Amino acid sequence: MRMFLMAIALFGLINSNLYASEGMISVKSAHSVGVTTDRLEKILASKGMTVFKRVNHAAGAAKVGKELRPTELVIFGNPKVGTPLMQCSRSIAIDLPQKALIWEDAGGQVWFSYNDPQFLALRHDTRGCDAVLKKVAQALGMFASKASAAE
Repeated sequence: MRMFLMAIALFGLINSNLYASEGMISVKSAHSVGVTTDRLEKILASKGMTVFKRVNHAAGAAKVGKELRPTELVIFGNPKVGTPLMQCSRSIAIDLPQKALIWEDAGGQVWFSYNDPQFLALRHDTRGCDAVLKKVAQALGMFASKASAAE
């Protein structure tokens, strides 16, 4: 019941700059995919996060003669946060480290998308990790907001 109420609260927070779909949260970016991704990497570094990989899916598609609108994935994390989640539920390791998808839609709008921590909590039954999940949700929201905001 508690998770159901939390899901309803999330829907209440949704506005034109934010939407949730199938376990993901997406935030509109005021920048290009490349700029948003660069900004994210700088923010992560300033917070002591490890960036494991930056994947340029559009460049990969070009290598095989295919076209793909700008799409980049950043894989990042911090064992101080991820380890307690895995201690609550080992299966959450399949969704860690964290990932941020920065992509351009057909209309040219750039989005910053990430897995909704509450969706992961439900998927992996992470009982006892509410405080960690709250911290993760706040951090991901802040990363998305700062990387995407116009300045």
